[in-house]
Amino acid sequence: MNNNIIRPEPSKSNDTLISVNKKTDREEAAAHLIAGNYLLVEDRYSTGMAVLAELKKQVFGGKKKDFFSAYRNKRSEFYHASNRLLVPIKSNRIALKKSPDIGWLEKLYPDIEDFQLTFPQIQGLNSSWQWYLKGIAYPGLKEKIHPFYGTYFPTRYDHLTLFDEWLKKYGGPKTLAIDIGTGCGVLAFQMLNRGFEKVTASDIIPNSVISVEEHAKKIGVSDRLEVCLSDLFGQHHQKADLIVFNPPWLPAQKEIEGLDSAIYYEKDLFERFFSEAAIFLNEGGKLVVLFSNLAESAGAADFHPVKDELNIQKRYRQISLRKRKVKRSSKKTKRRDHRKKECVELWELEPL
Repeated sequence: MNNNIIRPEPSKSNDTLISVNKKTDREEAAAHLIAGNYLLVEDRYSTGMAVLAELKKQVFGGKKKDFFSAYRNKRSEFYHASNRLLVPIKSNRIALKKSPDIGWLEKLYPDIEDFQLTFPQIQGLNSSWQWYLKGIAYPGLKEKIHPFYGTYFPTRYDHLTLFDEWLKKYGGPKTLAIDIGTGCGVLAFQMLNRGFEKVTASDIIPNSVISVEEHAKKIGVSDRLEVCLSDLFGQHHQKADLIVFNPPWLPAQKEIEGLDSAIYYEKDLFERFFSEAAIFLNEGGKLVVLFSNLAESAGAADFHPVKDELNIQKRYRQISLRKRKVKRSSKKTKRRDHRKKECVELWELEPL
C-alpha cells in the first residue's frame, strides 16, 4: 500500500475516557461530548448511533436553520463533539457487537491492528466501503466507478450530464485532454469514452491517483490515461486540446485539508489556475470550467470566480455558457435544502 495514502488517523487522545454502553443515559453522554470529554463505546454499535442521535438533537435543537452560515456553524459544533466519541478496533475489525464489516480497516491499516477511531470516521469508512463495493453509474460511462477511500466522487450528476452533452457536440481535436482535480476520474473517463486519444489527469490527493489508476486498469484504458499526483499543473508537461476543471464550489472559511479541498476553495485557487491554464493549451485549444452558483444563491459569497476572471482579469474570452437547474433534494431528507436556486454551469473559454 502507498505510504502516502490518506486514511483516518487513530485517536491520540490522552484524556481519561468515559465508557458508554446501552445502559448509559444518552442525554448525559451527549452533554459530555459537548463539554469536551472523550467517550468510548464498549458494547454495541447501536449504542454509538444512539448517542450521536441525541447529540444531534442537543446541538441542532430540532430546528431548521434558515441561513447557510448559521447552519454551517452548527455543523461545525456537531462535528467537533461527535469526533470525541471513540470506537475500539481490534484485529482490523470493529470490536463492538452487530458492527458493519468494513474492508477498509484491513486495507488501510496493515501496520496496526488494535487502535481507536472516532464514530464519524467509522461511519465515513463504512459509507465509502459500500460505495466501493456497489460502484456508481455516471452519465456517459458504460462501467460503474468504484471510488477508493478518500477519493472525491460526485453524488449529484447535473454538471456531469451538462459536460457529457457538451462533449457530444465538441468538434475540436481530440489528441490530448487534461483533467485538473480529477477526483474519481469521471470527467477523464467521459472524455476517453467520447473519443479522446489520451487524457492526463491529476489530483493533490494520493488516494485519487490510486482510485483512477485502479479503474483505468480494470476497464483496459491504462495506455490512454496518465494519472499524476499534482497541485494544478505542477506535474504536467504537454499542451492539450482541451483542459477541464471541476473546482470546489464554495469559498473556504478556514484552513482546509483532505477531501475538504474538493468542496471548498482557497482564495488564490482560481488566480493560480487561470494564470497557468493558457500555458498548457494548444493554439485554438479550449478551457472548460464546471461550476455552480451555489455560494451566491446560498448567501455564502457575493462573487463568482469565473465571472471575475472574465470581467476583471480579462485573460480569456467566453465562447459559450450552459446552465442547468439542479434537481431538488429528496423529499425524504431531513436536511435543510440550500440548493433551491442552484444552477450548475459549464463555461467554455479560450485565451485572448
